[in-house]
Amino acid sequence: MATPYVTDESGKYIAATQRPDGTWRKPRRVKDGYVPQEEVPVYENKYVKFFKSKPDLPPGMNPEDAAQAKQQQQQQQQQVAKGQGDAETGGMSKAAKRNMKRREKRKQQQEQGEQDVEEITEGTENLQVATETTTTTSSSSSNNTESAATEKAKKIKNLKKKLRQIEELQEKVDSGEIKSISQEQKEKLGRVDAIRKELQQLENS
Repeated sequence: MATPYVTDESGKYIAATQRPDGTWRKPRRVKDGYVPQEEVPVYENKYVKFFKSKPDLPPGMNPEDAAQAKQQQQQQQQQVAKGQGDAETGGMSKAAKRNMKRREKRKQQQEQGEQDVEEITEGTENLQVATETTTTTSSSSSNNTESAATEKAKKIKNLKKKLRQIEELQEKVDSGEIKSISQEQKEKLGRVDAIRKELQQLENS
């Protein structure tokens, strides 16, 4: 946008303008020869000037003749495109049509074959998953059995140890080595029958 200048007897200056908030800018005096930045012409080198000044048509050619030639060229391109479309559809020989049908049939068979392969692959994956699940279940059952057997062996070992300690205590009491028996030792000697019964049940199971 060109800068509005005002000229009077005092010289040239930019008139006062109003801001969007309603306040006014003061008028500014302009020195002779000053050109605002927005009015400075953009620099163009000689190549840009040459291409801008270059005519669209060859020298000496009539613009009407050029327009007519361009129109004829467009019509020819349209006719060629139409002729190619007709050749692809209606201009095919019987052999070409048969070849096209064979290609389409082969393509359908190939798609059907790919679909069958996908179904077989999916079935194989499902079977593999089922086998892995069965194997995992069997392995888990085996682990549970082994764990139960280990626990049983530990319990038998502990009961035998307790029974051996009670028998040793009883021998010391009978031999007179221990004259005074504590309440805890009495309870220990009283559990001997229960321990033997539990040990027998574990060994027979």
